[in-house]
Amino acid sequence: MKHLLLGFIFGISISLISWIVGMVLNGILVKTEYYKKLSNLNFIESKALNKNIGIGYFKWIVKNTFFKFFNQKIKLENRKVDLTEIRNEMTLSEISHLIGFIFVTVFAIYKSFTLSLVFGLTMMIPNIYMNLYPSLLQQENKRRINKLMKRNIKTEANPL
Repeated sequence: MKHLLLGFIFGISISLISWIVGMVLNGILVKTEYYKKLSNLNFIESKALNKNIGIGYFKWIVKNTFFKFFNQKIKLENRKVDLTEIRNEMTLSEISHLIGFIFVTVFAIYKSFTLSLVFGLTMMIPNIYMNLYPSLLQQENKRRINKLMKRNIKTEANPL
């Protein structure tokens, strides 16, 4: 029981730290030629699977709690916004969270072997909600942005 509670608390702590690690490493990674490939990741294409794992609930939490204040650059406030800029910000957020997820996962595996399997597994619970779900949400949002961008290109090509 002790490892369960401590693993969860430690998981929250290291997941918060992983946000900074993700931003720093993403800042370095964005300057490489591989970043273009990373900007088109799509782990879950199925809307049904996203719904089944609770991405819709997670989206509601992000939109209706203090989390909505975290990344103000990812907002569609009016129709005159630059969708490419918003998509780029979503990609930065997505990749940063993925890096954070991997960082905590490696740490959880290490703690599973050195301390306790329960400790390592319970570390992953906050990691999933604080890093994996935000990344999956950004992927879903990017798919929606891509559709809007395609629609805008068609409208510009055929204004009538």
